[in-house]
Amino acid sequence: MLFGQGHIRIETERLVLTLPNHADFQQWVQLRQASASFLTPWEPAWDTDHLSRARFAARVRWARRGFRTKRVVALFMKRQKDNGLLGAITLDDIRFDPAHMGTLSYWIGQPFARQGYMGEAIAAVVHFAFHRLDLSRIEAACLPSNAASRRVLEKNGFKYEGVAQNYLQINGRWRTHLRFACLRSDRRGKGNGEHRHGDQSD
Repeated sequence: MLFGQGHIRIETERLVLTLPNHADFQQWVQLRQASASFLTPWEPAWDTDHLSRARFAARVRWARRGFRTKRVVALFMKRQKDNGLLGAITLDDIRFDPAHMGTLSYWIGQPFARQGYMGEAIAAVVHFAFHRLDLSRIEAACLPSNAASRRVLEKNGFKYEGVAQNYLQINGRWRTHLRFACLRSDRRGKGNGEHRHGDQSD
């Protein structure tokens, strides 16, 4: 698996996960605009140029550079049937010897929430991380009030590990988060490579 090159494609039953590209700009802007009130309680405050083409181009460059340097796998979630953009999922801060771990984050547009898409994407990225990147631990965090996020993590084998005070600035305020982790060696949970999907990279 040539992690660090220029392409990745992960397929699930309903989704295709790929690096963002410049042609995704209009779909991304429309989805973020339509979902603003749904997303802003859970995200860092948006800058005034958050939806600009320049910022999106910088995001595309960051994703590609992170993949080449083996530090980030930042993927857009698209429906297989029509290539429609649903959201994004990122495995960031990837570390190898001796840690072999990374940190998971994600968002989904409001029209596609609570339809199982994010669970499908998380299962695929966890499998990719464990079986193609040879990571042994994936961490994630969510606000205590974000029951949907906690539920999708737990369904994918993430176990609660504790509270992180003032963990991230969310919507302009420092917020405490709940921390979770999924371990490759923990066979009690899901997320251990038994999900149906395929992945390619070159």
